[in-house]
Amino acid sequence: MIHKIPWSTSSQVKLEQNVGKPSRVIHIRNIPNETTEAEIIQLGLPFGRVTNVLVLKGKNQAFLEMAEEISAVAMVAYFGGCVAQLRGRAVYVQFSNHKELKTDQTHSNASASAQAALQAAQAISNSAGAALVAGAGAALQPANGGTEIQGGPNTVLRVIIEHMLYPIVLDVLYSIFQRYGKVLKIVTFTKNNSFQALIQYPDTGSAQMAKTALDGQNIYNGCCTLRIDYSKMTCLNVKYNNDKSRDYTNPTLPSGDGDAHQLLTSGGVLAQPFLGLGSGLASPYGVGVGGVGLPAFGALTLTPASPALRALAAPPLPLATVLLVSNLNEEMVTPDALFTLFGVYGDVQRVKILYNKKDSALIQMAEPHQAHLAMTHMDKLRVFGKAMRVMLSKHQTVQLPKEGQPDAGLTRDYSQSPLHRFKKPGSKNYQNIYPPSATLHLSNIPATVSEDDIKDAFTKRGFAIKAFKFFPKDRKMALVQLPSIDDAVAALIKMHNYQLSESNHLRVSFSKSSI
Repeated sequence: MIHKIPWSTSSQVKLEQNVGKPSRVIHIRNIPNETTEAEIIQLGLPFGRVTNVLVLKGKNQAFLEMAEEISAVAMVAYFGGCVAQLRGRAVYVQFSNHKELKTDQTHSNASASAQAALQAAQAISNSAGAALVAGAGAALQPANGGTEIQGGPNTVLRVIIEHMLYPIVLDVLYSIFQRYGKVLKIVTFTKNNSFQALIQYPDTGSAQMAKTALDGQNIYNGCCTLRIDYSKMTCLNVKYNNDKSRDYTNPTLPSGDGDAHQLLTSGGVLAQPFLGLGSGLASPYGVGVGGVGLPAFGALTLTPASPALRALAAPPLPLATVLLVSNLNEEMVTPDALFTLFGVYGDVQRVKILYNKKDSALIQMAEPHQAHLAMTHMDKLRVFGKAMRVMLSKHQTVQLPKEGQPDAGLTRDYSQSPLHRFKKPGSKNYQNIYPPSATLHLSNIPATVSEDDIKDAFTKRGFAIKAFKFFPKDRKMALVQLPSIDDAVAALIKMHNYQLSESNHLRVSFSKSSI
């Protein structure tokens, strides 16, 4: 029996509740007023070919007709396990009691937007084939005689994470993206100072649904925003299963040494993977760091990054922010020296050199990812002639000494310091975090200060200068090269915040470049 559904008068449409009998027609309730036909089609497209659509704006409802009943069954089953959303509002997906959707030619099918949306859907369906969605009962068919699962065009998504105030590990990406289909492979890397990932699905339908649902979402509240487009690659060739890359179709791959140059794709070697910022952030915390693992992602509710700034998950705040630093040169190290050095990788809140063990200290960072960055870049770094050890502490905070308690100035609170580098969310300083090197980046240089002035300032404090260069387009910045990393570490500690003029203090950080 064919039901004819008029477009205009809502009184002629019977509202459907709790309909559970399988049908090619899907009934979607609670849609926002401004929802378009294209958006309704997007919900169904990953599950198969869409043949008709009808939006009843007055009733906040829509009907979607699939070419095959099995596609509709897969769609209802999938959204039975997770919340479907349109424009930030939860919508409800169920079978319609209509077996076929036949709309008046003067109504839905006659509207230009519906026609265009259906034609676009038809084109996508033809290129994608039958869409496969993990968890919806569709079986994945391996290609090449079952030896390798490989997607066609546009099965690989390129993901850029902006405003990355918390580290994003590979398992977090997998947990989020596997909700939209079977994730075959993931490769993470750093390019142009941004943390990126390539994620491969077996089919274009899953990739399209993930892109539509996740592009612009925040992983954590107000930060770690996903920017997603299609990669030109059609298949990722992963050599190692480790914290930077994973082939879920081949769990027997070696872990390797994480050598970026071994991670080849069909398009050649990835550009500059795992250097700079990404090298620290791509490493996993692992389960149980600081006594707490990463939160479970099993019940994610997708929400828009704007305007509500809600998130895909709660940030991993329980992770440790306090570092235990040992094997220090107790003759040379002061709380201020540790504040300056560790401040390169995060905002140091408190420093306590242990009263009864002055070669050790506790350092409290503002955020867990800052502690992780500092540990990654500075464990075993030579500071004043000794290889410093850096590890996470079991302490949640660094306690200030009680009144009358002996301390000898070994504990300092820096929470209100004006020298913090990362106070502003999304600060550009996050894009300029590099491992310790013999070349230092100098900034905030006034126009009245010459190269000789800066060299003299370094020389007076006992540092030899191998090379010096002003930035050609911005004379407020310069590079200075010292004889060794050890010298550069000591120079950064001594020269950061050095007063160059009445109103200018030198800013010093490690550089990725050399002169």
